[in-house]
Amino acid sequence: MKAVVLCSGGVDSTTCLGMAVAKYGADQVLALSIFYGQRHQKELQAAKNVVTYYGVAWKQLDLSVIFADSDCSLLAGSAQEIPKESYAAQLARTNGSPVSTYVPFRNGLFLSSAASITLSNGCSVIYYGAHSDDAAGNAYPDCSSAFQDAINRAIFLGSGEQLSVEAPFVTWTKADVVRKGLELGVPYELTWSCYEGEDKPCGVCGTCRDRAAAFAANGVKDPAIS
Repeated sequence: MKAVVLCSGGVDSTTCLGMAVAKYGADQVLALSIFYGQRHQKELQAAKNVVTYYGVAWKQLDLSVIFADSDCSLLAGSAQEIPKESYAAQLARTNGSPVSTYVPFRNGLFLSSAASITLSNGCSVIYYGAHSDDAAGNAYPDCSSAFQDAINRAIFLGSGEQLSVEAPFVTWTKADVVRKGLELGVPYELTWSCYEGEDKPCGVCGTCRDRAAAFAANGVKDPAIS
């Protein structure tokens, strides 16, 4: 196989998966989904639906013990409520610190773990779906171009120059990501973005707001919203 794609079941990672399949073919792509102690199973179920749709190989990894001491509001053990407002509104109160839904160094851990799996499966590239809207204002610092450059260099060197890390959307907005996905026919109806795990998306958490804005910017209805 050629590529490992971090697959959360959301818009960005599913678009990454669609791009990798279009480039390499389904038989050359391995999707990797990670349980990190999140509040609900909706995104992992979405990931399962997405990888079934694309017919790619799929691995799951449990890293929840590493985040067991964190009070990040996305995690099941947290006493914090998930904010029901935009990231901009949240950042106005953080004085430049990441938002409460930032999972400590999550992308660094995910990509390091993916590097081992990628090497073990004879692949040469890791894809992940970081984009500029998530990095804006330091909301999620492990989605920034600076982080991408550093982690790519570290993994390239640490793998004996065998691996590279691709973040094709790192300078794109989420609207750009959706535009590309629509061109590729990505099955957005199968994806899940909401930080809550109810039957339907809450519509008011940061990621729900960003998702709605991205589809609206492309002049289409979100196919996951009935």
